[in-house]
Amino acid sequence: MGSNSCLLAGLVAAAVVLITGPFAIPALHRLKFGQSIRDEGPKSHRAKSGTPTMGGLMIAAGITVGTLVATGREPAVLLALFVTLGHLVIGFVDDYIKVVKKRNLGLKARQKLAGQIFMAVLVTFIGTRWLGITTDLWIPFVARTVDLGLAYYILVFFVLVGTTNAVNLTDGLDGLAAGTVAVAAVAYALVCVHFGKAALAAFCVAVAAACLAFLRFNAHPARVFMGDTGSLALGGALAAAAILTKTELLLIVIGGVFVVEALSVIIQVISFQTTGRRVFLMSPIHHHFELKGWPETKVVHRFWLAGVLLSILALIILRCG
Repeated sequence: MGSNSCLLAGLVAAAVVLITGPFAIPALHRLKFGQSIRDEGPKSHRAKSGTPTMGGLMIAAGITVGTLVATGREPAVLLALFVTLGHLVIGFVDDYIKVVKKRNLGLKARQKLAGQIFMAVLVTFIGTRWLGITTDLWIPFVARTVDLGLAYYILVFFVLVGTTNAVNLTDGLDGLAAGTVAVAAVAYALVCVHFGKAALAAFCVAVAAACLAFLRFNAHPARVFMGDTGSLALGGALAAAAILTKTELLLIVIGGVFVVEALSVIIQVISFQTTGRRVFLMSPIHHHFELKGWPETKVVHRFWLAGVLLSILALIILRCG
């Protein structure tokens, strides 16, 4: 299992998304699963109201089929798929409440958090009990690991919750989340190859290929959005790759775009609550650049480029130990 499995996973994942898209998008239209645009968002986004959401189902189908066809029942890959699909369920319920129940904020924060805590505990238990995942944390540059013991469970929780929510915040412009996740997934495929984890590399390639194929329908002007269904699932996939390769700290660099997006929201909230002033014109930060006059496509392409550069930096760090 190696380069052939990666190629097969990528081709199948992309094919599933490209084939299901022309059928899934009209179906989502008929079901009236249209995106509602919040009033406080950029005014230019109001034209996107009604665009079908929950397109993440297409991405997840591609990842699942591509991975299973290429890798079979490899335990680590099955756990990665479990993390991905478990977060997809959380995102789907959130989207369903928004578009069908017409409750614009979806799941309550504590409900979503409860689901994410459950996933973190389950993943850590399965990983440490049956997959031989240790509670060590790899420290870049110093070529050493630190045993966190029970604190590792807390780390896994923060990795899962942080990554899924950060990717979710990034999903605010046409093609932005899909493109940046594709770049990060390619980087993690190379990380997996570095550690000799061929099956997990195929999973990462399937994630990247499914996202790239999804851009066929999601690039500006988007015909479908991935919704929380897709963004939470993709965040779960990246978090799973980090946990299973023991490179949780490296994820901060590979997913640097997502980190900045999340930090911009945190900074904006803290600044407004403490001083009454906003640091950014709007957060997440991609909206700040929109309001500065950047075309949507320029923001997206610059963020993709930032993702590529950060991924290259991460791979250099990995190479240096």
